[in-house]
Amino acid sequence: MGPKINVQMVFDIPCVWSYFTYARLQRALARFRASGGQAELTFRPYQLVPDATIEGRLKVDVLRHAFGDDAEHSIARIAALASDEGLTFHPERAVHSNTFQAHRLIAVASAQGCGEDMTERLFRAHHTDQLNLADLDTLKTLAAEIGVGWSDEGIARTREELALTQRLGVHGIPILQFEGQPALTGTPSEDSLLTALRSAVGRR
Repeated sequence: MGPKINVQMVFDIPCVWSYFTYARLQRALARFRASGGQAELTFRPYQLVPDATIEGRLKVDVLRHAFGDDAEHSIARIAALASDEGLTFHPERAVHSNTFQAHRLIAVASAQGCGEDMTERLFRAHHTDQLNLADLDTLKTLAAEIGVGWSDEGIARTREELALTQRLGVHGIPILQFEGQPALTGTPSEDSLLTALRSAVGRR
């Protein structure tokens, strides 16, 4: 067994590229761990729309505002890319709402050893199940699915983490930081992520 390495991921749940990268990272981690590697993920919150409301807006409206006349083509292209990743996207009734509480829940889950599973479930809840991730009852249900004990703690810490990403000048996500290596941005391939994991071990 080699040393346990840490991987930090800066992301937001409604970000499709964050979801693609996380799915690839999970597959790379499965391969890495199957060969005896040890790694833990640290999730760093970022909000694409920090002033999004709890009620939220339909995601298709947000995308139409962002892409203009090209919105329908862009939505179809993203759905096709998701299918290639083995993911299912349903943007039609997805709700783009404030993600603060969802990020706080990830921190709670991580403290209970369930951060990776909770993060995957929240991605899927937004992109596939079209759930409002600012709704506390929804988050409590999702936490129970994963076996995470609900807690109201961590509000101040989540605010501090979000402020830190702002101070660091983060403007684009996702960002992956492997120990001792330059940060990876964009959507690296699964093989690239596996190589980064192995390289991180080699630098220990």
